[in-house]
Amino acid sequence: MLQIKSKKIISLCVVSMLVLPVLAQAESTGTGSVAASQAADQKAALAKKAAAREAKKAAAEAQKAAGAQLAPAAAPIPVEPPTGESAPK
Repeated sequence: MLQIKSKKIISLCVVSMLVLPVLAQAESTGTGSVAASQAADQKAALAKKAAAREAKKAAAEAQKAAGAQLAPAAAPIPVEPPTGESAPK
C-alpha cells in the first residue's frame, strides 16, 4: 500500500511540474482578447492588401481595354482623290 501512495504522490508531482510552465507561459503571453484583436488586425491588413491588389488588377485591365479601343480608331482613313482638274475621268 505504501508503494501505491508513493506512486500517486510522484505522479502528482510530475504532472504539476509539467502543467506549471504551461500555465505561466499562458499568463505571460497576454489574455485571449489581446490575441483575438491581433488576429483581427492581421486579417484586416490581409483583406486590405487583397483589395488593393484587386483594384490594381482592375485598373490594369481597364487601361488595357481602353488601349484596345483606341487601336481601331488609329487605323488610316482612306483618302478620296481631289475633285478638280487632275482627277481621272
